[in-house]
Amino acid sequence: MFRLQGSKVLAVDMTGDAVKAKNGSMVAYDGRMAFKKLSGGGEGLRGMVTRRLTGEQMTVMEVKGHGTCWFADRASEINLVSLQGDKLYVEAGNLLATDAALRTGTTFTGLRGASQGNGLFTTTVEGHGQAAIVSDGPAVVLRVSPQYPLTVDPGAYVAHQGNVRQSFQSGVTFRTLLGEGGGEAFQIRFEGDGLVYVQPSERNTIAGDL
Repeated sequence: MFRLQGSKVLAVDMTGDAVKAKNGSMVAYDGRMAFKKLSGGGEGLRGMVTRRLTGEQMTVMEVKGHGTCWFADRASEINLVSLQGDKLYVEAGNLLATDAALRTGTTFTGLRGASQGNGLFTTTVEGHGQAAIVSDGPAVVLRVSPQYPLTVDPGAYVAHQGNVRQSFQSGVTFRTLLGEGGGEAFQIRFEGDGLVYVQPSERNTIAGDL
């Protein structure tokens, strides 16, 4: 159902089924389509509560019909993720589209989200189906294993999946090691078994000058 046309346009072929996508991300469609605006940031009461607590606004639309829809987001690179009953954790701004059958929600991130300037909650996607996430430049998928934990700059983090634990580290920074100032004062450490998606461009974070 999901396929890429180039690296920056997502094509979704539909035969009466539906897809959820970031509002305003559709660039073209053929056939017969119906569009419905949904509330974003999570489904159900918990999603409503967390959005009110954090002031986060994420607008999602549902597209349903017969034909093909094309989606893009500010010429960002698009990455396809297949879920087989597992859960994907992704920053809300990096989630482009999901199969309608996938469940979306929110989860508490605490200091990690605050350090990234993304709020205290992040989006979860789970079930069986496909999701499309965007990144500033081609995303790199890095493996986390019990033998090889992974440390990531918060500004480069996009998403992760699998049986992964994350913790927050402060102190020596990447740029400090290079003798440069103004680097990230925090890093995210991932342990366990799973995948972490990072982008080759850092977003601005409120921890950057600490």
